Amino acid sequence: MLLTLFLIRKKTTRLPYLFLFSGSTPLFNRHLNMKNLKYAFVFFLGMMAGLGGLGWYLNGSSIKAWASNDRHEDYILCTGQVLVNTQVPSDGVWLLDYRTGRLLGTVIDHTTGSIRGWAEVDLVQEFGLPPRQSVHFLMTTGQVNQTQAALYLTEVNSGKFGVYTMGLRPDGQAGISIKRQDLTTFRPQGEPTKQNLRQTGS
Repeated sequence: MLLTLFLIRKKTTRLPYLFLFSGSTPLFNRHLNMKNLKYAFVFFLGMMAGLGGLGWYLNGSSIKAWASNDRHEDYILCTGQVLVNTQVPSDGVWLLDYRTGRLLGTVIDHTTGSIRGWAEVDLVQEFGLPPRQSVHFLMTTGQVNQTQAALYLTEVNSGKFGVYTMGLRPDGQAGISIKRQDLTTFRPQGEPTKQNLRQTGS
């Protein structure tokens, strides 16, 4: 392949040039001086640095996140990253078991492809839900940094809203634990809901 680079000097009409050939053809033309060679080298370094920065921006500057969720009636399944090993990203699985009123969480072991056991939270006790109350949950995951996702869980009738993360057990034993980061409400206390209005009207 033939690569021709023309170097223009000021205050002269001569155009020293450099031909780079394959094979046994001479590398430098006799009109090329060291000053022009220096400019060519600096230009080459700048071009390579620009291309390297562009590649880093396109491939490494954004946070890559893989997450998904699905539901069947009041059963919900979500996935999101969990920081277990700093060298290997781990996929976490969240499951809302509506029948038992529990939030379950586990992590997939990438070395064996197996589940590391289930951690659980009693949502009836966590959200203070009265027995036999009609409840409807919504939940999804969001990426909080490059290696960790959080779960956002809400019960729409009570207005309770919780934020949870998964990680290694704090006692150092094998397994996964679920940590509550925050628990609040998106509805002011005492504000009537449509369900309460229907009951009052009847």
